[in-house]
Amino acid sequence: MDKLEIAKLQGYFQHKFGNNALVVKARPKKTDSAEVYLGEEFIGLIYLDDEDGDRSYMFQMSILDIDLDEVDGL
Repeated sequence: MDKLEIAKLQGYFQHKFGNNALVVKARPKKTDSAEVYLGEEFIGLIYLDDEDGDRSYMFQMSILDIDLDEVDGL
């Protein structure tokens, strides 16, 4: 993914989730994925799927059970 594509993905995430704190960053030495942050916190990866000439993206976010303990009110 190049800088323009990463910028478009960041814009999409910010618009879709209504949060300008979402940032998409290039990964060192990787061109098929990018990192997603909420502020300074890493929250997941976006993978590029370029099979058969159709570009699509998959967002993967892992949630640890200890992360659920941090949620108030549940």
